[in-house]
Amino acid sequence: MSTYTATVSEKLNDLLEKTYDAEKGYKKACDNTDNPYLKSFFEKKSADRQRFGLQLKSEIGSLGQEWKKDGSLAAAAHRTWMDFKAFFSADDDEAMLEEAIRGEKASVEEYKEVLSDASLPPSTTTLLTQQMNQIEADLNEVKRLEDLS
Repeated sequence: MSTYTATVSEKLNDLLEKTYDAEKGYKKACDNTDNPYLKSFFEKKSADRQRFGLQLKSEIGSLGQEWKKDGSLAAAAHRTWMDFKAFFSADDDEAMLEEAIRGEKASVEEYKEVLSDASLPPSTTTLLTQQMNQIEADLNEVKRLEDLS
């Protein structure tokens, strides 16, 4: 296994973990709202993140690598736990939307960081660009929803 391929795989695995974190967060938000529109929105975003995860797994496999099944280092696990704790403690729609905005902004930055590697395989660049564009569209939608709440 080349060091380059392992490095790309590591970056994709980090995105995969965060994608599944977002999926779980959106599921929890769906469970915590009584607003039918928000419930539908959060449910769709959770399904989108599940699809993103499957796509990332496929891309990692196409590089001849394995996707992580158990999570990452203890520090990343702690950070994830703290993010989830903040997300799960949100007990009103506005707080959940604010947390979704924060999470989506962080996701866009993480995608941009990975995409800054100009030597990524074309298939990886295409996939990550498509996913990042969807996350940016989601971010705009969440901001619009927050303005309405």
